[in-house]
Amino acid sequence: MLRNLYPAVLYLQDGTCYRGFSFFKLSLSSGEVVFNTGMTGYQEIMSDPSYAGQIIVFTYPEIGNTGLNQQDNESNFLHVKGLVMKNISSFSSNWRAKVSFKNYLIDKQVPHIFGIDTRSLTKRLRLFGVTSAALFYSSNDNCISKMNLSSIYNINNIDLVRKVTSKAVYNINYDSLSQYFDDTNCGYYKVRSTSANIIRKSYKIIIVDLGLKFNIIRKLLNLGCNICVVPATCSYSSILRHNPDGIILSNGPGNPLLVNYVIDLVKRLVKFSSIPILGICMGHQVLNIAFGMQIFKLKFGHRGLNHPCGCNKYSEITSQNHGFVVNRHAFTNQNLLKIFSVQYLNLNDFTVSTTFHKKLPIFSAQYHPEASPGPHDSDYLFEVFVNLINMITCK
Repeated sequence: MLRNLYPAVLYLQDGTCYRGFSFFKLSLSSGEVVFNTGMTGYQEIMSDPSYAGQIIVFTYPEIGNTGLNQQDNESNFLHVKGLVMKNISSFSSNWRAKVSFKNYLIDKQVPHIFGIDTRSLTKRLRLFGVTSAALFYSSNDNCISKMNLSSIYNINNIDLVRKVTSKAVYNINYDSLSQYFDDTNCGYYKVRSTSANIIRKSYKIIIVDLGLKFNIIRKLLNLGCNICVVPATCSYSSILRHNPDGIILSNGPGNPLLVNYVIDLVKRLVKFSSIPILGICMGHQVLNIAFGMQIFKLKFGHRGLNHPCGCNKYSEITSQNHGFVVNRHAFTNQNLLKIFSVQYLNLNDFTVSTTFHKKLPIFSAQYHPEASPGPHDSDYLFEVFVNLINMITCK
């Protein structure tokens, strides 16, 4: 077994080194090191565009027990810059599994390191905050001592949305899904909702792709919506040409302050149209920035499957993955309080989780209602959105 392992190093920007192993000889890969507390979901994390530019530390001690399947990808590509784990299971045990995690890492040449003390690393990130780092093969100390810090990836100054957004407009509807997409390739699959409150009328929803996850599309398809996905760089006039009933600003990676083109788009949509808008994760941040809110970067972010959000003795279990949040102190501004209400807070640190416009059909959530935590605590937000469209169109 040891003959099949290669020495690997995780080198933090402050010079701290963690030594471990990889299943192949690594090339240099750098990114922002963050930790995720989920016990599972590694397949979704690797394929989630929101993790672009990041090296993920899994706090759960063993990763790979359930293997990987053909349905749970959140995009067509791998977006992470690297994976950090304590142990990797060599075998998978799940009826849906098609490949083991170990073989997948090798086949796709995913940068990774295991055999390190992930608890120590996580505590360091909690104490000092997230940091840039490099992941590479190293068999001697000389290579580490000559490491060039300037080559380490700095995520804060890069517009990652432009890197992950779709390059062209495309349309999807439930009935023609199999005609345009191969389930085994793209990850879409048909599951018609059995909810008694399902909306029977089909509405056209435009999704502005800031780093779109497939499961947002699945949720809307299950409500009978027709979907048009547009790039983050699309213009106001091009959106109006599609004549949408509603608009969703999707999740996405990086610093929302760098996507001025999306913020300007949202400002025009709010000012000159009356189209209902739902913002999710980065979409939530962009939407609030457009209304004059301030945001800031958290020390180590929220990344996990069990974050409680709510108020007044009510809580939902939510899935979260973000480093930036809306500054709740902005709501001391009386002008903002007249137009926006904060419904839910993250009950771990009381950061803003949802905002609702008091006059316009606009609301947003910092967490991921499509990610099935709880397992379905916040699913209803999509039905709320479609019902809101229904109310507007029926007037």
